[in-house]
Amino acid sequence: MIVCVCRRVNDKAIAQAARCGMSFDDIQIDMGVATQCGQCESSARAVWMQCRPSQPTAHLSRQQPAEHPVHAPA
Repeated sequence: MIVCVCRRVNDKAIAQAARCGMSFDDIQIDMGVATQCGQCESSARAVWMQCRPSQPTAHLSRQQPAEHPVHAPA
């Protein structure tokens, strides 16, 4: 669905940008959303709020398994 008629930006583009961690200000600068007539700002912000990551993703590191001594058969 088109959210910003002036700039022809749809909800999928806003959602994808939000999921990538873009702030609403970044979306405005990059896509021009809510920068012309302003009628779409509340709808665009609602899409952004629903799709943005609520918390930063934790960095996971791969740990090497602990080495176990090889037991020779008795």
